Amino acid sequence: MDIDVYKEQFNKTIEHLRQEISSLRTGRATPALVEDVVVEAYGTKQSLRSVANISVADAKTLTVDPWDKSLMQAVEQAIRNSDVGISPVNDGKIIRLPLPELTAERRSDLIKILHKKLEDARIANRKIREEVRSNIDKGEKAKEISEDEKFLLQDKLEMLVKEYNEKIKQVGEDKEKEITTI
Repeated sequence: MDIDVYKEQFNKTIEHLRQEISSLRTGRATPALVEDVVVEAYGTKQSLRSVANISVADAKTLTVDPWDKSLMQAVEQAIRNSDVGISPVNDGKIIRLPLPELTAERRSDLIKILHKKLEDARIANRKIREEVRSNIDKGEKAKEISEDEKFLLQDKLEMLVKEYNEKIKQVGEDKEKEITTI
């Protein structure tokens, strides 16, 4: 039994975390802020990125250009109703999203959301650890590994979990720094 085969699961946790926190606004315009906004289009709910082109006009402005112009109202309404805190400006051709300055209160809220997402990632790591421990115990009961090997594998697993928790912490610190930088 090799613990390293579980590294991919831990890496997926880190990648998922990075994707999740990319939508946290930092003061710079990025399409990740709105690409997952749910739009009611053609009778179904779809992500904004699947019905429109989202681009950065400048450091403080995003533009949303729906591929089907009949969806302009639906896209504008979806952005307005989402929790991104941006008021869309519809000029009939494209929708502009001017990013307001982050207030101290909003930065504080973003940091709370960040900490929740970091904790979710740590919980995911713990679930993976429990799954691996269960597999190690099953291996010992089936006499595939000795008791000594079991303890060596568990020690190696703990080191791996610690390493990935440090990566989560680093990702969180970097993002928090990005949020608090004015």
